[in-house]
Amino acid sequence: MMHKKGLIVISSLVMLAVISSCKTKTDKKEEAAAETEVKMETEAPMNSLTQAEKEDGWVMLFDGKTSEGWRGYKKDHFPEGWQIVDGAIQCVGTGRGEAGGKDGGDIIYDKEFQNFNLSLEWKISEGGNSGIFYLGQEELDYIWKTAPEMQVLDNEKHPDAKLGKDGNRQSGSLYDLIPAKPQNAKPVGEWNKVELIVYKGTVVHKMNGENVVEYHLWTPEWEEMVANSKFPELNPEWADVASKGYIGLQDHGDDVWFRNIKIKEL
Repeated sequence: MMHKKGLIVISSLVMLAVISSCKTKTDKKEEAAAETEVKMETEAPMNSLTQAEKEDGWVMLFDGKTSEGWRGYKKDHFPEGWQIVDGAIQCVGTGRGEAGGKDGGDIIYDKEFQNFNLSLEWKISEGGNSGIFYLGQEELDYIWKTAPEMQVLDNEKHPDAKLGKDGNRQSGSLYDLIPAKPQNAKPVGEWNKVELIVYKGTVVHKMNGENVVEYHLWTPEWEEMVANSKFPELNPEWADVASKGYIGLQDHGDDVWFRNIKIKEL
């Protein structure tokens, strides 16, 4: 027969084990809840901001559902050649390249920005071409005649990838001027995250977490670089980029998608 003291000890050990088990389960639940809270704070749902981003001054330029804030270049409406689908702004391909369609053309956000950090995601169709313009003006027939462009391209199949100099027409590049290095664009159909930082003439292109282009507007180096490009033939004053202007998305006749478009003015 077991001694009474022995029974008490065993009972105590069993109770401690149960308490420890309950505590472990509770701790795990609390840890999981804390991890979820941190994740929610650092990863906002598509086309929205975290509380931290809001407090830091970020603003969404696209709500994921409507074309609010966007219109065609030199137009008072959102072109039919663009649509909102699955939380993205899509340029609907025409198969006609730059010739485009009946009611297409580039689109711009209807506010001018000067010093800013622009963040967005894009993906391109097979053989596709597009671009992201900044500091654009509405003076001429096309925004590219006044604005620098971050190239958006299928580097594998579009001929532009092999034109220009040293890859300066590939994705992420300052189009026809400075190649993106490293060239880290993702394959067709995958989303690329990019940032454009513009501050008092200093410009940085970031793609998929890496700085790929850096330059400074209005300097002698800038003037020389533009002079040796194709732009002077298209607009003799192209190098005189404005210090404040529109953000634009290019219709190059190919399917392309943009989402999570947000900006922080600096």
